[in-house]
Amino acid sequence: MKIRTRLILLFMVLFGVLLLAFAVFIYLSSASNQKEEYYDHLKKEAITKANMLLDAKVPPNVLQLIYKNADNALFEEEVAIYDTAFQLQYHDAVDIDKVKESREMINRIIREQEIRFEQGSLQVVGFLYEHQGRHYVITAAASDRYGLQRLEGLKYSLIFSYIGIIGLTLVAGYFFVGRALKPVEEMVDKVEEITATNLDLRVPVQNEKDEIGELATTFNKMLDRLENSFDAQKYFVSNISHELRTPLSTIVGELQIALTKDRTIPEYKEVIALALNDAKRMVRLSNGLLDLAKASYDQTEIGRKELRIDELLMDARDAVIKSTEGYQVDIQFEREIEDDDFISMNGNEYLLKVAFINLMENACKFSADHHCTVSINYRESHLVLRFTDKGIGIAPDDLPNIFAAFYRGANKDFTAGNGIGLSLTQRILWMHQSTIAVTSRLQEGSTFTVEMPHV
Repeated sequence: MKIRTRLILLFMVLFGVLLLAFAVFIYLSSASNQKEEYYDHLKKEAITKANMLLDAKVPPNVLQLIYKNADNALFEEEVAIYDTAFQLQYHDAVDIDKVKESREMINRIIREQEIRFEQGSLQVVGFLYEHQGRHYVITAAASDRYGLQRLEGLKYSLIFSYIGIIGLTLVAGYFFVGRALKPVEEMVDKVEEITATNLDLRVPVQNEKDEIGELATTFNKMLDRLENSFDAQKYFVSNISHELRTPLSTIVGELQIALTKDRTIPEYKEVIALALNDAKRMVRLSNGLLDLAKASYDQTEIGRKELRIDELLMDARDAVIKSTEGYQVDIQFEREIEDDDFISMNGNEYLLKVAFINLMENACKFSADHHCTVSINYRESHLVLRFTDKGIGIAPDDLPNIFAAFYRGANKDFTAGNGIGLSLTQRILWMHQSTIAVTSRLQEGSTFTVEMPHV
């Protein structure tokens, strides 16, 4: 069932039930009011007739004659007057006697002052009436034909109005629901046009403040992420093929040259050394790619635990010093750590260690003295790490791109590399809700500032 049909049915059921309840309430309320008004009318007619009998001294036979000759088609009142001893004082039609008063009824009227009830199609009222110090019991009965006819007319008016309103509401609901869902239909049509070859297309957003506009905006943001992902994948594949092809071609070329003729042992050693360097370059590239893949996992799949960042930095420093001779890393505390929580965070030990090693190696690699200084500080909610070197610095034109995968700046001739380190580092820190920023001056050095949430 389509949303349009479901909404219309749901709305019609809800509106139909409410409208039906309202119509029933109107009918029952009108019927109750009509009945009470007629009881009051009967009482007034009975009092008028009692006053004619008791005050005006109109003879009973004259009143009966008036009753018989009156046009009673409208109300057909029948009035009976008794004293408290159950002695009949007057009756409009004794031979008919619609109410059939009994001693129990008279006693009940005397006890309750007034009673009202229905007897078949008749409405009956009985009440105690005082006249010149004496008490009389009066009953009056009649059928409210006019009131019943009005109620019947009201009932059919409500029924036909209900059917008409439901019909009009159905048509209007179909029209307005169609208009409300038109943006969704346009979104569906636009989405069907979007494929892997035209991810630049976006669904139209007519009103950003309503739910459909929010859906369209969210979908467009998802398309932005998909487009960026596809572009990054294309860029990644293009660059990785180039990065792998170069050292492989170099190794093959060096070995082919070595096989063209017999060479001396020192010459063979030189060829092997060159091939080994290229192989090491491929190993570093492969390791970087594996780390980059690990950093791209779903965050829920990454194991985390509480870590002391200072201890992790010490381990990273030891790994850097052991891997490359001549590299130096100093770790400094800018102020005393008052609480271990200020220097601890929940994270993945392996990935964070990789990020710290990359920052330390970069600082050492691009410094003439191969020296890196790591300073540790903290704020109210964040741990602040600064990786500082006094190297060649980064050109202003390169700063916006240094975190892009495989990007090599103007300093690429200074030392070998594959352009993965900083991109991998940024991704790892992003996974840990951390940020990284850089400031640099040419020939003066660079400082990478990392802010991490502590526990």
